[in-house]
Amino acid sequence: MSYVPSLKKLYVEHVVPELVKSRSYKNKHEVPKLVKINLNTGIDAEADKNQITDIQRDLGLIAGQKPVLAKSRKAIANFKLKPNQVVGCHVTLRGPAMWDFLQRLIAVALPTIRDFRGLPSKLDGQGNYNLGITDHTIFPEITVENVKKHIGLDIAIVTTAETDDEARELLRLLGMPFRRTETVAPKPAHAA
Repeated sequence: MSYVPSLKKLYVEHVVPELVKSRSYKNKHEVPKLVKINLNTGIDAEADKNQITDIQRDLGLIAGQKPVLAKSRKAIANFKLKPNQVVGCHVTLRGPAMWDFLQRLIAVALPTIRDFRGLPSKLDGQGNYNLGITDHTIFPEITVENVKKHIGLDIAIVTTAETDDEARELLRLLGMPFRRTETVAPKPAHAA
């Protein structure tokens, strides 16, 4: 029997029936699903080879697969950039690796952020969710003692949802900790 990630099992057994019921889809194949997760980080133009390999190693530990280095296409003098200089590092996760990463992000990494009160529930208008993390040491795979420079991560979660509401409900049912929007009652006017 092949390995099925527990978050995917939750998606198939609970999220799909819940979305079919709440959104009244005619077919279970209409239910939005996750396509891929992209992890991306930028690298300083003045970074030396050791720093680049450290960032690549750390992103590889977080993602569980080897990241690809992104190089500049042309020279830009204002940014001290030369052609073919390493400017970033990225990974695309699909299949079981995507489900495992999302579960680690939701259950382990995000709760370790200091004063965490939930994620903003704003999506990009096409059913995809983008998230920025300022410090990559929130992931348990990273040993803080070995980190010479803290890096930020951009995480893009791509879904097949056609609207933001569908994608937001999908991610909420998967356990994404969105902020609760509290409505504040208007204060009564004081009588003079």
